[in-house]
Amino acid sequence: MKPDKKHVFSVTNYNEFSTEALKIFRHQAINCTVYGDFISGLGVEADLITQVDQIPFLPIQFFKSRRILSANDDIQVSFTSSGTTGVITSSHHVTDVTWYEESFQRAFSLFYGDITSFTILALLPAYLERPGSSLIYMAQDLITQSNNPNSGFYLYNHDDLHAQLLRQQASKKPTLLIGVTFALLDFVEQYKMNFPELIVMETGGMKGRRKEMIREELHTILCDGFGVDAIHSEYGMTELLSQAYSKGEGIFNCPPWMRILTRDTNDPLSSTTQSKTGGINVIDLANINSCSFIATQDLGRVYADGSFEILGRFDNADIRGCNLLIA
Repeated sequence: MKPDKKHVFSVTNYNEFSTEALKIFRHQAINCTVYGDFISGLGVEADLITQVDQIPFLPIQFFKSRRILSANDDIQVSFTSSGTTGVITSSHHVTDVTWYEESFQRAFSLFYGDITSFTILALLPAYLERPGSSLIYMAQDLITQSNNPNSGFYLYNHDDLHAQLLRQQASKKPTLLIGVTFALLDFVEQYKMNFPELIVMETGGMKGRRKEMIREELHTILCDGFGVDAIHSEYGMTELLSQAYSKGEGIFNCPPWMRILTRDTNDPLSSTTQSKTGGINVIDLANINSCSFIATQDLGRVYADGSFEILGRFDNADIRGCNLLIA
């Protein structure tokens, strides 16, 4: 039986998470042809998987060459990754976009509270300039859900953004500025603010516009430019329908229906562990449309409490627009 939203988004502890993860694994092993073939190719019998740490993780590269689908329903939306010229991008085909909407709406509420109390300002020029961005889909929905006439997108009109930030500061209204990294840097080179109440959330990505920077250097520049104590971050990607959030220091936390584990960097098919540095594996229970068990090209460290940080990427990994700064 196909898992439903009620059970996935009501997960509160590891036992409930494990139950739903195993249920989704069995569903996708049967209904996702690409994942099923991958499991069979490993010589794994899906019926013998009884624990989460036994579940095989599909290499994220499959989203570049195959249609990863776990349903025969019509595709409602296809999200595509960003990339430099000549790079093959990923496609995430979604047959029920309400899973994505519920995931990011619930996660925002969990980490930041009632969306209607915020003014949402989005400085996402590179994403706005191409079709198929899941980040733009999320930002647009959050802007709409905020029900605030001052919420909105900004491209390269930094003068307008600066004026709006000044109005927000004067009105003392809670404000979230979500921006692609290079655009935030461009802004603070032009304007310097002292707005300590502002939440600045960087989504990562230089898009070839600037040299990559270590997280500490980047966040120091942005903190100084906006006059804030910490920079928030989002960890998400085209292939996922859930996001993890950091409220500072590059330490991320997941919503209850998402978990991060690590694998041996020398063995892509190794068992996953916690409290260890290695390749990042993601379990995203909201990925019911495609595959919930993904082996990414990120390197990271997972802590005992389930929080994690991103340390970099595997060699030769494509430059992508996720939050993948080397830390």
